Order: sequence, then structure tokens, then C-alpha cells
Amino acid sequence: MRKLIFAVVYLFFGLAFAKEAVIPVDLEPAHKVVFRNEFVEVIRAALPPGESTLLHSHARARVAVNLSEATVKEDVPGKKTAQILSVIAGSVSLQDYDKRPFTHRMTNVGKAIFEALDIELLSRPEGPATEPIAVPAAENKAFRVYKWELIPGASTPEHAHSRPYLIIAASPMQLSMTSPDGATMEHPVKAGDFHWIAEKVTHTLTNKGKEAGTLIEVELR
Repeated sequence: MRKLIFAVVYLFFGLAFAKEAVIPVDLEPAHKVVFRNEFVEVIRAALPPGESTLLHSHARARVAVNLSEATVKEDVPGKKTAQILSVIAGSVSLQDYDKRPFTHRMTNVGKAIFEALDIELLSRPEGPATEPIAVPAAENKAFRVYKWELIPGASTPEHAHSRPYLIIAASPMQLSMTSPDGATMEHPVKAGDFHWIAEKVTHTLTNKGKEAGTLIEVELR
């Protein structure tokens, strides 16, 4: 009897998903395209407590950078049970493109807003692959991700980017960037602020603020 009940429930939810249209992520109302060039599309997701996204698909290799501490439920067509995910600012997840779009629905089941940046690959920049500049926090065929967690006054090692990349503030910080010649640029950043850099860069990143902060660098391989 229990197996029969589970089968009926699974069939019900499967049919519910089947009847619902699947839309591309950049058309889903909780997702907003905030940047696009020939190489990447950056989408900001914001989902208040108790709300759900529509059923949507990701059809490209991507990196998701979480910007808040939140608890979300992920429903995937074909899976019997939803997955509960607890995320924190600065945590990342990656998806390789395998010619099958990844489809899901997210529901914010926590008490805080869920916010994230979704970086999707449109095309690979020309040029050879490079060696890692540090131990990656995560990587796939398209991206290499570096995570810098900086207490007040702390700096990253000096490092050089030879490939185009995005620098993302996963939390607020008074950020200072210093080049090898000693030139320094300092300014405050908010969670979700990002900047695309296409030219080769050598720099040191320093937290000049009074609170710990996290920076994410997403480099295209």
C-alpha cells in the first residue's frame, strides 16, 4: 500500500511538472540579467521568504555565487523528493554543460531573502588555458573560481590574471586593490557588486574595513 501511495504521489507531481511550461532562466521573474557581453551573462536572483521561482532551465555551463545566508528547497522534475539547501554568502556551485538543460524550481523556505549571482558562459575567449594562480575553490570545464576570505587588514598574495575574469564581492567590504608599481585604488563594495576585467592584471586585494569580507574571482578557462 505504501509503495502504491508513493507511486501515485510521484505520478501526480510528475504530471504537474509536465503540464507546466519550462522557461529559460533569463526570462524567470526572480532572475534579472544585470550584465552581458560576448562571453558571459550575469543574472542576479532574489527570492524573498516563502516565494518560489517558476520552473526554469539553465542550458549553459555556469557558476552560482551565493550572496546571503538562506535555506531553499530545490525541486527537479523526475526526482521524487525535493532537496533542502542551506547556503551562506560566498558559497559557490558549478554546472557543466552536457547538452541537456538543467531544470528546477527554487522555493525560499527560510526567514531571510535568498540572493545569488549566476554567471553563464556564452563563449570561450580566445587564447590558451593557463595554470591556476592559487588553489581553486571550485572549477569545471568553463570556469576556475578563487575565493578570498579576508579578515580586516588582510591581503591576498599578489597574483596575476592572464584570462578574462569577474571579481565579485560576496559580502560588504572596504576593498583596496594594489598593482605591482604600488598604485592603489580603494572603494567600498556591497554584496553582489562585480566587475568584468578582460585585460591581463596583476594585483593584491586588501580588506581595509572593520569587518571580515569575502571576494570571489571567476576566471574563464
